[in-house]
Amino acid sequence: MIGIGVVGYWHVHANDYAREALDHPRTRLVTGYDPDPALAREGTRARGIEPAADLDALLANPEVDAVTVTTATSDHTEVIRRAIKAGKHVFTEKLLAPTVAECEALIQEAEAAGVQLVVSLPRLTESPIRAVRGLIDSGDLGTLTYARVRMAHDGWLAGWLPERFADPVTAIGGAFADLGCHPAYLIQHILGSTPVTVTATYGSVSAHAVEDNAVVVAGYADGAVGVAEASFVTTPGAFAFEVRGTRASLLFGFGQEKLTAKGGRFGEQSWSEVELPDAGPHPFRLWIDAIEGRADASANRAAATELTRFVVAANESARAGQTIPYQA
Repeated sequence: MIGIGVVGYWHVHANDYAREALDHPRTRLVTGYDPDPALAREGTRARGIEPAADLDALLANPEVDAVTVTTATSDHTEVIRRAIKAGKHVFTEKLLAPTVAECEALIQEAEAAGVQLVVSLPRLTESPIRAVRGLIDSGDLGTLTYARVRMAHDGWLAGWLPERFADPVTAIGGAFADLGCHPAYLIQHILGSTPVTVTATYGSVSAHAVEDNAVVVAGYADGAVGVAEASFVTTPGAFAFEVRGTRASLLFGFGQEKLTAKGGRFGEQSWSEVELPDAGPHPFRLWIDAIEGRADASANRAAATELTRFVVAANESARAGQTIPYQA
């Protein structure tokens, strides 16, 4: 059994990953830590584990083989680096790190230490996205011309998203640097990781110091356009996307929780439901498989680095108030 320690309860997904450690047949949850005693007590009590006195104590615990990192995003680089130096495998909430240079350095350090580093990019493994990938690869959509992905929830309307997500320093941004990561990496997965331009428009409906509404447009060298949207102020919440090509188009969400297609072999008259493949392994399971030598997580790390590059570019565009060239 692989012993797991929780490092940080800052992020709302901390207890989700702790539950995965409890549910996985080959892992066990050992301990948890957060510099905020109240968060540490709440998080460890929720899963019935003892809190560690500090991070050094957690990393020195011989029963801890691996850690999940759900600290403030601004602390990722230091915490992950310390875990790697301690020989602990690392599963981390996105973003991997605030800058591309930090991502690349952490990956190099993990590889040199023989440590498995995996980032939570869960939408890539879901059935609708796997179906999209298959239809792109088969040529059924033709040449892709447009993709749009929207992720939204009511966190700051209903009051369940902690106010700490509004700190532009510790959160490294607002809605786009958190929830917007999902549409960002999905646009990159669909249209390619390196657009040539990025244009970001951020808004704040709730008057927080960071954006709670974001739309980012990526322009590609072949003329395709990708749109990534995120919101903390949408009721009800939504996951929706459309992918359009020269032969056929796909829709998901927009009032119906199924993937539909129109055009080409799907027919021109009406939208047809697309049969979905099985979901792939959640990134947490990929991580455990990689630790045990049964999976290669290098593609996950590459996608995580390119995601950071995309978010950094979007934030720069929003600050500048203009379209910027994408620095690949």
